[in-house]
Amino acid sequence: MSAKGTLKIPRPLYEELKGVIDRSSYRSVNEFVVYVLRDLVAEQPTHVSITGLAQKEIAIIRERLRNLGYL
Repeated sequence: MSAKGTLKIPRPLYEELKGVIDRSSYRSVNEFVVYVLRDLVAEQPTHVSITGLAQKEIAIIRERLRNLGYL
């Protein structure tokens, strides 16, 4: 199992989220928050890779290498 961290949210928000999960299939506020955050992160484009190059730049380089027969 992966390591976990703690996220603190205001109590009024927590209580609202409890109301949301009571009307859903989620088992806990934590489960719901993890789902929402994963969904939010997945929607965000990855602009910069670990090398500092944008994904578009990497795609262009790969295409050039493919055209030259290296890939």
